[in-house]
Amino acid sequence: MFFALQLDRGNIQQALSDNMLPDLGLNTNDYNYGQAIFYTSFLLAELPSQLISKWIGPDRWIPIQMVVWSLIASMQAFLQGRKSFYLCRALIGLIEGGFIPDNILYLSYFYTGAELPTRLSYFWVSSQLTNITSAFFAYGLLHLRGVHDIAGWRWLFGLEGLLTGAIGVLSFFYLPPSPTQTASRFRGKSWFSAHEEKIMVNRILRDDPSKGGMHNRQALTLSMVKDCLTDWHMLPIYLLAVSFQIPTNPLTAYLTLQLREIGFSTFETNLLTIPAYLLFIAQLLFWTQVAERWNQRFLVGLVSQIWALPLLVILEWLPGDANQWVKYTLTVLLVGHPYVHAILVAIVSRNAGTVRTRTVASALYNMFVQASAIIGQNIYRDEDRPLYRKGNKVLIVVCICNFAFFIGARVFYISVNRRRAKIWGAMTLDEKREYLTTTKDRGNKRLNFRFAY
Repeated sequence: MFFALQLDRGNIQQALSDNMLPDLGLNTNDYNYGQAIFYTSFLLAELPSQLISKWIGPDRWIPIQMVVWSLIASMQAFLQGRKSFYLCRALIGLIEGGFIPDNILYLSYFYTGAELPTRLSYFWVSSQLTNITSAFFAYGLLHLRGVHDIAGWRWLFGLEGLLTGAIGVLSFFYLPPSPTQTASRFRGKSWFSAHEEKIMVNRILRDDPSKGGMHNRQALTLSMVKDCLTDWHMLPIYLLAVSFQIPTNPLTAYLTLQLREIGFSTFETNLLTIPAYLLFIAQLLFWTQVAERWNQRFLVGLVSQIWALPLLVILEWLPGDANQWVKYTLTVLLVGHPYVHAILVAIVSRNAGTVRTRTVASALYNMFVQASAIIGQNIYRDEDRPLYRKGNKVLIVVCICNFAFFIGARVFYISVNRRRAKIWGAMTLDEKREYLTTTKDRGNKRLNFRFAY
C-alpha cells in the first residue's frame, strides 16, 4: 500500500526526465510552486485524516484514500498547463496527506514500542523499493512517447494511476480491523488462534497500558485534541521534523533533473537513480537497528547531519566543469543519506504516551515534516541554476543548526527524566500508590513516565 502511495506521489520525478515541464510550458519555479502546493495540501490533511481514521477505523479509511487519490493521479495524464498542474497537485496532496500517520496508528495496534522502529524502517524501505521499481516502469512507459501522439509522461501517469487504484480496491478486503478480528471471507480463517490473540493483546497492553483505554473506532473529543496540541513536551521532536531532512531534500526532489543537467539521457537518468535508492535502503535499515540496539536515538539521528555536511561543502566548492561522474557520486551519496525518519516517528509514538495523544502527535509530526518539504522544495531556484551556489550555502547553514537541534532534544529529555526520577524517588511507597490511584495526569505527564531519547 505504501508502494501505491510512493508510486503516485513520486512518479513526477520520472515525468520530469521526459520533458514534462517544457511540454506544459513550465519552468523550475513553476514546479517548485506545484510541489509546495502539494506538500501544503498534504500537511493540511494530516490531522483531519487522523481524526477520521480514529473515528471510522484505519482499516476502512486508508483504502478509501487510496482509491480516490489513484483516480486523481491517473487524471494527470490530461494536464494542459500551469492551472491544471497546480490543481492536481493540490488534490493529490489533500487525499494522500493522512496515509502515513494513519498507517503508523494502525501498526501501533499490532506492535510494541520496541518493535515499532524496525517495522517502520521496513515500511519506508517499501517506499524506496518503489522508487527503484518505478525507475524500471518509467524506462518502459516513457518509451511509449509518440504512441497515439501521446507523450511518455502522460502514459506514465495514466497507467500507474490505474495500478495503484487496483491495490486500493484490494486493501478494502485485506486490512483487518485489529489483531483479534482477522477472519473474513477474503482473508480466510483467523490468522491467529484464540490463545495467540490473548498473547498478542496482553503483550501490547503490558508494553503500553494506554492502548486499552480506547478502541480503534473511537473518535477524539475536542478537549482531547486541545490537550494534544498543547503538549509542549513534544516540541523538540516537532522542531527536528521541520529541519532534519532539509539538507538532503533539494537533491532528492531534483534527482532526475540534476542527472539530466549533468549530461545523462532520459533513460540513463532513470536507471542511474537506482544506486542512490539502494544506498538509502541499506542506511535506513542499518541505523534504525543501531539506534534500538544502543538505545541512543537522537545521537544516531545526528549521523544524518554528520554524513551530509562534508558532502554539501564539497558540492558547494566543486567547479562547474567537474567530471559528470564526480557530480553523480556526490548526488548519490546525498540522496542515499542515513534516513532517520523511522527512528523519529517511533520516538513520537513512544513519547506521546497514550493512544489519544499518539493519534494527534503522529499527525502533527508529519505536518512538520511536510512543512520541511515545502521549505526544501524552494531552496533551489531557477535563477540559481545550474550550480545552485546560494541554495547550497543555505543547506550548509541548516545542517549546522541541526547539530544543535539533535543534541538539544537529547539534553531536554534527559533533564525531564532526571527531574521526575528525583521527585519519584523521594516519594514513599504509600505516596506512590496514592499518586497512581488519584492522579489526573495522563500519558507523558505522569511522574512515572520516562521519555525515550
